[in-house]
Amino acid sequence: MHILIIEDEKGIVDFLKQGLEEENYTVSTAFDGVDGLQKALELPVDLILLDWMLPKMQGIEVCRSIRNQNITIPILFLTAKDTVQETIEGLKAGANDYIKKPFSFEELLERIKIHFRAKDEAKIVTLGNITIDKSKFQVFVDNNEVSLTHREYELLEYLIKNKGNVCTRNKIIEDVWDIHFEYDTGVIDVFMNAIRKKLNLTKDQDLIKTIRGVGYIANDN
Repeated sequence: MHILIIEDEKGIVDFLKQGLEEENYTVSTAFDGVDGLQKALELPVDLILLDWMLPKMQGIEVCRSIRNQNITIPILFLTAKDTVQETIEGLKAGANDYIKKPFSFEELLERIKIHFRAKDEAKIVTLGNITIDKSKFQVFVDNNEVSLTHREYELLEYLIKNKGNVCTRNKIIEDVWDIHFEYDTGVIDVFMNAIRKKLNLTKDQDLIKTIRGVGYIANDN
């Protein structure tokens, strides 16, 4: 597995690079946002460790730029910032996870392993005429590829993975957005409407039903 570290503090980079290479990961590095973005777009990386505060281009902008290219590889923020607003901002930009500095290498390694384990799960999942190829982050309807944003993809995959079970809005916020505090769950409806439009699903279609006041349920029919 190939990990890209985008971090401007050489001491942290050297520490992470040595530790990850000892765990048999391939490691590439960048010391500013512009170089980091270029390497993220050009190298075959499997996960990105991204510092928030970077020269030339802030980490949050690097993250947005990567997601704007429909690249869905996991991005973990390394940040000294720990406010609710900044956490939300990072997740909205497309980050999968964040870890607060200072952190232990063991904790970071476990976070990385969790994201790689998720990639090793069943590669193909289906819901009616909808197919997701998780190895390539592709979505198909009747064998025609449909382009979803990173967050739309994660939400659809979550509903299909839990098909047959009601997924409450609060549970979706916790499991997909990784937000564990009071948050406006209405944002889920915005993403759900976009998914339905792209997949040509009606609001009452059986594949993904709205449970009024509760959440959603995906079912094969």
